[in-house]
Amino acid sequence: MISGDPGVLNPNSDAGKRMEEYRQTLGTLDILVCRGNIFSFITGFFRGVKIIRKNKPEVITAQDMEHSLFAWIFSRLFKVPWQMQIHTDIFSPYFWQESFKNKIRVVLAKFLLPRASCIRVMSERIKESITWRLGRQVAAELFVTVLPIFVDTEKIKNTPIKTNLHKKYPGRFIILMASRITREKNIVMALEAMRGLTQNDTRTNAEKVLLLIIGDGPEKEHLRRMAYSLKLDESVVFESATSDLASYYKTCDLFLLTSDYEGYGRTLIEAAAIKAKIISSDVGIVPEILELDCIFKIGDKDGLAEKINAALAGQLKPPKPVIFQTKEEYLRLYKNNLEQCQKIF
Repeated sequence: MISGDPGVLNPNSDAGKRMEEYRQTLGTLDILVCRGNIFSFITGFFRGVKIIRKNKPEVITAQDMEHSLFAWIFSRLFKVPWQMQIHTDIFSPYFWQESFKNKIRVVLAKFLLPRASCIRVMSERIKESITWRLGRQVAAELFVTVLPIFVDTEKIKNTPIKTNLHKKYPGRFIILMASRITREKNIVMALEAMRGLTQNDTRTNAEKVLLLIIGDGPEKEHLRRMAYSLKLDESVVFESATSDLASYYKTCDLFLLTSDYEGYGRTLIEAAAIKAKIISSDVGIVPEILELDCIFKIGDKDGLAEKINAALAGQLKPPKPVIFQTKEEYLRLYKNNLEQCQKIF
């Protein structure tokens, strides 16, 4: 496995625990972590060559485009099948517009997808976008499997409430956002929606809406300053990432996602598991778990405001019934996917 997440080497992290489960399922798993500047990628390439020469793998798997490029090169050098994982909606126009680096990743994706032994994507949306971008004839020749990362919904359902948001913030209608705070999450739009609500709010102070943003990331300080400039000091609260997120899902009044693009939407699955009321932009797995009345178009400020008002009026429908995989079923499918990749090489 080639990864850019240093957490996969930490046995105490969620990613590290997941890697150990993969190792137990597969029998063996070597991990090459490669991230940072060009020099770390150069040294990472030679470390990868050393690993493969020592223990020639039966299959190579990689997620990010730069790591998939390594996987393709290693596959060519050592005659080993490789799996290309796509965890985000890489062909979304919003992904393309976000940065020059993303433009390079899209170009790499177009090159690498037809050359992968097999492809694993997080949602039907990504599979459809591959078909649309590459053309049906090319896409039909690719072995594409939809297999999202496992979410332990039973654990979320059974976790006792440690933090009750209505006791912590009494008298408020609490809108919860939980994610890494990055540009593509478009939390700016949520702040603008809050400004509109507070300007037009004729209810008593005890009933005012509170936007609670949980998480950390490069955009956090910018958003703090924006909230201050919009005079939302009493309407928006930022908290750091927490291990008690299940309590937040269970005691909020509404879960909100405003992303410009998502590959899957793990927090949506977690919130849906406890049947929280949800509104979201039309990204990732949203159409599979939410009714149309709970979905607004990407970047549609008026649509967001309309959905929030519907939530305040108690008019939102609950999430659709979703059948969740067991961990054993997920690990079986994970192993089978890699075995199929090996067979068709």
